[in-house]
Amino acid sequence: MTHRAKAPNFDDKAFRHALGQFATGVTVITTRAPSGQLIGITASSFNSVSLNPPLVLWSLATRSASMPVFQTNSHYVVNVLAASQLDLCKRFATVKGDRFEGVAHAAGDTGMPVLEGALAWFECHNRSRYEEGDHVIFVGEVERCGVREGAGEVSPLVFHNGGFHRIEPL
Repeated sequence: MTHRAKAPNFDDKAFRHALGQFATGVTVITTRAPSGQLIGITASSFNSVSLNPPLVLWSLATRSASMPVFQTNSHYVVNVLAASQLDLCKRFATVKGDRFEGVAHAAGDTGMPVLEGALAWFECHNRSRYEEGDHVIFVGEVERCGVREGAGEVSPLVFHNGGFHRIEPL
């Protein structure tokens, strides 16, 4: 016997509002197209999956212009943003054209861009992808990672209830 989900008893607006109550960190996922062009997108869908092997996940809308590059590339970097990097968050979420123009970054060991000042970064092999609904879930196997010096003293950038915030210890 096959069990299926019941039809939702809410609309898209109510669902988005409920999801907004879950605070998430903010990342910029970066990669390099075969042409050499640097690609980056803002994502708050990042999460850990496994310690052994070291796996993380994130998702991207299927309609995203950068989907073909992320689908086929072997590697990408997840850059965890600090609260002071709100400008980078907005830039990689909205700017058309070269999002990297004037953005300090360096090539990681995989050749993919690591953003200067990120709280942490994860250089990932593009291990697997799962199309679900209107998004693709990417699972990355972390080959290298790092943490910014003094990161414990820096507030991460957090998205909650439709806005950006910093966190303070309780």
